[in-house]
Amino acid sequence: MTQSPNRLVATIFGAVYLLVGVLGLFVAGSNFAGEEGGLLLGVFQVNHLHNIVHLAIGAALLIAGLRSTPAAKGTNVTVGAVYLLVGIVGFFLVGTAFNILALNTADHFLHLGSAIVLLGTGLALDRSTRASHAV
Repeated sequence: MTQSPNRLVATIFGAVYLLVGVLGLFVAGSNFAGEEGGLLLGVFQVNHLHNIVHLAIGAALLIAGLRSTPAAKGTNVTVGAVYLLVGIVGFFLVGTAFNILALNTADHFLHLGSAIVLLGTGLALDRSTRASHAV
């Protein structure tokens, strides 16, 4: 079976985000939602709601990556767009009551990096072969 770049990226990112979500459950402390949270790997601030989001995104990416190239491509673009939004908006949420995911600066840059890879893969790779043969 040939692995498309979108399926590979979705599968890897899905597995990583699932792992991050599980590991985060051990450091999140007692706060379910809000500005406070524990530090994952000593850098990324997480609370239980943040971990649930990571688990959901990880599951969506992993399932799409295992399913088909179109599913992986669509999921990569969708999750990438959401992470781009969260990465940008997150900078403005720190220190406010709207920061219910306990986001910190390291989280913002990680989300932006994830967005670049997911959007780049989803939008640029696995294009239809019909489009490349058009005159």
